[in-house]
Amino acid sequence: MRLPSLFRTTPFRLTLLFLILFATSAMLFLGYIYLATAGEVTRTADRAVAQEVATLQTVYRDGGDAALIKRLDEDAANDRPFVYRLDDARGQLIAGSMKDRPELQGAGPGPVWMRFTRAPSDPAGHEATRRLARAQAAPLPNGERLIVGADVTYAETFVLRIVRAMWGAGALVVVLGLGGGLLVSRNVNRSLARLNAVVADVRGGDLGARVALSGSGDEYDELAAGLNDMLIRLEASIEGLKHAGDAIAHDLRSPLTRLRARLEVALIDVEAGKGDPKAALAQALDDADALLKTFATVLAIARLEATGAAHKDAAFDPSRLAADIAELYEPACEERGLDFKAELAPGLAARGDSEFIAQAIANLLDNAVKYTPPGGAIMLRSRRRSTGEIEFSITDTGPGVGDEDRKRIVQRFVRLENSRNKPGAGLGLALVAAVAQAHGGRLELDEGPGVVGASGPGLRAALVLPRAA
Repeated sequence: MRLPSLFRTTPFRLTLLFLILFATSAMLFLGYIYLATAGEVTRTADRAVAQEVATLQTVYRDGGDAALIKRLDEDAANDRPFVYRLDDARGQLIAGSMKDRPELQGAGPGPVWMRFTRAPSDPAGHEATRRLARAQAAPLPNGERLIVGADVTYAETFVLRIVRAMWGAGALVVVLGLGGGLLVSRNVNRSLARLNAVVADVRGGDLGARVALSGSGDEYDELAAGLNDMLIRLEASIEGLKHAGDAIAHDLRSPLTRLRARLEVALIDVEAGKGDPKAALAQALDDADALLKTFATVLAIARLEATGAAHKDAAFDPSRLAADIAELYEPACEERGLDFKAELAPGLAARGDSEFIAQAIANLLDNAVKYTPPGGAIMLRSRRRSTGEIEFSITDTGPGVGDEDRKRIVQRFVRLENSRNKPGAGLGLALVAAVAQAHGGRLELDEGPGVVGASGPGLRAALVLPRAA
């Protein structure tokens, strides 16, 4: 028979295990308390009885049978907490308040300890409730035997009451523990049911499903918040892949169509005996290289976004990296008639994938060179901010980007209207943003130096990396 799901939950099983351990420990603890308390009761009674026996033996040595019998009669009349019995050598009662002689087990020449029950009689002669006693039988020199006992009924009854009360408390704790375990298991099941429902929805294809937070701030809320964040990232990644696929299909259709048309025209011209086949092949190779570059950039962005962090975490000198890139782009700027300068602060240190960072800076410089008209200026800077962050910034005097387009332009395959006649696939800033995010930094786009001549206001693009640990 299969148990209900509530009884098969881990919290209930842990509660049950804890209760078993508690019950076992409680049994051992109660057993120890009983043995220790009962033993102390016995020892206390034995000390009192032994002292009384020693006192009576002294009386006997000093005054003989007559003095001992007189003392026993006086003690019985004074309602002492002891019972007495003096037997002769044949075991017959001589004196004392104990009418029934207890059975002596292991009687020998020395004192003998015993436990027995007795039924004292009230003054009217009616037999009262039987009571438990602890006694010592001590032989006297003339063959007589003195028995002195102490009533331990109340003490042992008190001990038994305490033990029963503790057993009752233990049983109550077990019952409450089982009830608490069921309640905890039910609450845990409710929390996990919300998570499982969202997981089932996501498995069914609903990436927009989210776990409702209870607002308690406990570990289940933390787990739910983490799951929601993961689903948000997953949904964004899938949407990004879908958009990338659609954009690739859309943006690459034209270059592929142009490539096919040029190859077809070149083939027709070659068959007609005119045209330059080498030039056609060279153009086709250029178009193919551009397509391969686009695919490589898309793969690089996907690689960065898939892991969420840079693959390398090595220390490098940001200024030296920027100086190497500046050396490569200075001839290109001179060729286009651009004033290129670099301000590189020495003594900088950063950590990350220097190859990706170099590619990001190169992309920013490519855009600056591409969109800055002849006679303009480009400035490359590397510096440490007051916050300790490392900044690579490229400032140009090109047309700039409006406030409304700065968030959109970092998306893949997004190209503004004024750049449609420029070469490119709209992936440069997307790669820079992916590199910044993978390194825990950010890409900042701001207005440049303002209108310069007939152009402006320019653009300032800054790749900001976190402080090196």
